[in-house]
Amino acid sequence: MCCFFTILLLLGPRVGAPIWWLINPARWSLAFNGSWIWPILGIIFLPWTTMMYVIVFPGGVTGWDWLWIGLSVMSDILWYTGAAARRRVPGYTGTY
Repeated sequence: MCCFFTILLLLGPRVGAPIWWLINPARWSLAFNGSWIWPILGIIFLPWTTMMYVIVFPGGVTGWDWLWIGLSVMSDILWYTGAAARRRVPGYTGTY
């Protein structure tokens, strides 16, 4: 698990999730009811939310699990909107 977290921090969730899927396919199959299309779409469009769903799903998504799902949705939204905030900073000369 330590190597997985290192990969996740260094390369991001779009690289960490497929590696986790290869290491533990039974957990992903359980979370997505044997389907492969939903995890792929999740990794492409909402990677943090997909990974959090796989983490909290084995016991069912109830109670405080919705808080973690909500925080991961917010992190995905903030990741997509982060570049918009940089454009409003005066003197910012980053490349796009």
